[in-house]
Amino acid sequence: LEHLQRLVVDEKLDLGIAFDGDADRALFVDSAGALVDGDATLLVLADFLRAHGQLAGNAVVATVMSNIGLELALKERHIEMVRAQVGDRYVLDELLQRGASLGGEQSGHIIFPAISLAGDGLITAIELLRAVRESGRRLGELAAQMKRYPQVLVNVYVQSKPPLDSVPEVCAAIEQLENQLQGKGRLLVRYSGTENLARVMIEGEHQN
Repeated sequence: LEHLQRLVVDEKLDLGIAFDGDADRALFVDSAGALVDGDATLLVLADFLRAHGQLAGNAVVATVMSNIGLELALKERHIEMVRAQVGDRYVLDELLQRGASLGGEQSGHIIFPAISLAGDGLITAIELLRAVRESGRRLGELAAQMKRYPQVLVNVYVQSKPPLDSVPEVCAAIEQLENQLQGKGRLLVRYSGTENLARVMIEGEHQN
């Protein structure tokens, strides 16, 4: 997105919008050239939908990879954040099961079941533009309401994929780290669905 970020700043634009190849995802750039990803987009849209009485179930469906900053920002608003597995089909399943009206991924794949059961970047862009315009504020201001926690992802090669809770050493290490985080961070360990890898993701207030 570097070219778009430079263009928005150089031309003094309000924001920029980027779509992927099939336009089912949308990411945004604020007037300062900063990236606004799917997590920040979900927060802005959650505020907008709730203001219109359209945030069904007072909940937002995200994924296990969504930043803990989104979860904490929603919690401050007394909005429940439901985490689904990575993948838009899992987000959609959770949306339909709960009757929720907003869900998505950090990648910018956002779903509005009342409009379409498929992620559509153009719909996401229109809804976000509507939210920004109605707020009377800049996109950067709205996105800044979410404090983004540093997030580190490490891939570890594995020969097999036994259930993680069946490996005592792994369970002990996970428990020890979660105790150290004391609710101010998050650890996620999961296997890749396509490769012989264990993906270890950790978030915290500070990155050393």
